[in-house]
Amino acid sequence: MEVILLERVEKLGQMGQVVNVRPGFARNYLLPQKKAMRATKANLAVFEKQKAHLEAVNLERRKDAQDVASKMDNVTVVVIRQAAETGVLYGSVNTRDVAEALDAAGYKVDRKQVVIETPIKTLGLFKVRLVLHPEVSITVTVNVARSSEEAELQAQRGGMITAADLRDDDEEEDTYVEETATEDEEA
Repeated sequence: MEVILLERVEKLGQMGQVVNVRPGFARNYLLPQKKAMRATKANLAVFEKQKAHLEAVNLERRKDAQDVASKMDNVTVVVIRQAAETGVLYGSVNTRDVAEALDAAGYKVDRKQVVIETPIKTLGLFKVRLVLHPEVSITVTVNVARSSEEAELQAQRGGMITAADLRDDDEEEDTYVEETATEDEEA
């Protein structure tokens, strides 16, 4: 099925191009989302009349998206999840979780704008892509941890911390507490 793209569609084409797509993709995604219209002679004429207006609207949206992207440069959000001792999550982090974390951080992002390339099923730091506009995308860091303290440690170390790392930190604190307790008793 041939359609005229009304906006840039990733891996498909630019605005105004006539592309051949599968009928299901056109019927179920492109046409209902107003990203394309059927390529008929009448629609081509309508598109040519509206082309200047569509390009102006697209340019304005892209400018707004670039402004938001500049504000979101180097953003890191924390997602708290339960996990096993090995660092494997009891579930996974999805687009809704990332969008809610960004909302909590003060950035208005729709979950449809969040693109997770590989499923997040372990603790650690992950790069997630946000598509703010078909021509503007940025990368944010998602810090998945069991607690906010663990998230801070992961951010400092630049990756997932293991249960042994947590035990080492606890043992150091216990040793410090024991040393101060013996000093107090001696005094």
